[in-house]
Amino acid sequence: MDRKPKTREAIYKQMKIFTSSTILNSWLPIVLFFYLFGAASLPQAYSAGDQSKNEHGFSELEIMKGERLFKGLIPFREGTNNCASCHYTKTNEEINWNPSAHDLAVAWSEKDTTYLSGVLGSKNPGLKGHEDIQLTEKEINLIEAYFSELKDKGLEKHKVYPIDLFTFFGTGFLMLLALIDLIFTKKIKIKAIPVFILLVSLAFHIKVISHEAIALGRTEGYAPNQPIKFSHKIHAQDNQIDCNYCHTGVDNSASAGIPSNDLCLNCHTVVRNGKNSGKFEINKIHRAKETGKPVEWIRVHDLPDHVFFSHATHVENGNLDCAECHGEVEEMHIVKQVEDLSMGWCINCHRESEVDFEGNKYYQENFEELHEKLKKQEIDAVTVDMVGGLNCMKCHY
Repeated sequence: MDRKPKTREAIYKQMKIFTSSTILNSWLPIVLFFYLFGAASLPQAYSAGDQSKNEHGFSELEIMKGERLFKGLIPFREGTNNCASCHYTKTNEEINWNPSAHDLAVAWSEKDTTYLSGVLGSKNPGLKGHEDIQLTEKEINLIEAYFSELKDKGLEKHKVYPIDLFTFFGTGFLMLLALIDLIFTKKIKIKAIPVFILLVSLAFHIKVISHEAIALGRTEGYAPNQPIKFSHKIHAQDNQIDCNYCHTGVDNSASAGIPSNDLCLNCHTVVRNGKNSGKFEINKIHRAKETGKPVEWIRVHDLPDHVFFSHATHVENGNLDCAECHGEVEEMHIVKQVEDLSMGWCINCHRESEVDFEGNKYYQENFEELHEKLKKQEIDAVTVDMVGGLNCMKCHY
């Protein structure tokens, strides 16, 4: 049954009924209740947001403003400044001698409340770029708010774009299109074209899958940012400090050892100003001494728990140079793992490396059979695998 459209008079009649005193009296208290409740709760919601502060007394809004100030997204009163252009907020592959934003946040948390204003107001010639900065008390307070969160949060991780991964999915999509055309659409007249795409893409997929499977669990190229910007290039190459001075266990221990804070202070009690980093990085050593909190170095070369490796065996008995496993460390600002440290890499080294058979007392007093073969010139040299270098129990005990 079709409904007739409502006339103007009918609509007016319905509105009149709705606004009659009886209906209005029943709805009005409900409307007033919700209006008054909302009006009363709105200021409370704003005040609750203002009272949501962290342990240092800063609100989320202050932290957000401080971050935007630090990164140059909003200007300081005196003009635009971008603190993050020097004091980086993300990890990086190349060394940056300026203190990171996180370094500044940690230093701020360990000092008194005047630390930041004192640094920004300092006329120290080593603080380049700070000469003309005149921040207000409110701006300094906002940066402190940002530091209060950054101290626990740490630096953001820099992104490495996985080109192979993008190519892997791209060629996979091409393979799908080629298969669809071969089986269903058959738009391409020359069948060799989709077949060629399939074969090339499949070969690339096999290569990527096999490479990633082999590299599973290996960290070749690993180069983490350390808590102190320690440069082996400056220490080992420029200042000719011997590796054994810092890594004292390399000749007689399984581990080469990480130098203690006191060993660093042997030099840096006198040397207080770095050529590239100024005083900030060296002050971290003194701060660790004052606070009793050790420097948390990040290990670069780390073998699985089921593998035994002794530096003493390789360096003292085998006379290996550090660079044979660790690369040209004396040329590195940031130490990285240059070899994959796989079992195959170790085995190949044991098969190819010759033992100093005559000049080593241990080998002179043992292995009589090999000595006889050398005298009879049955062998030209003794390699590591001939003296048990391929015995599984040597490494996997």
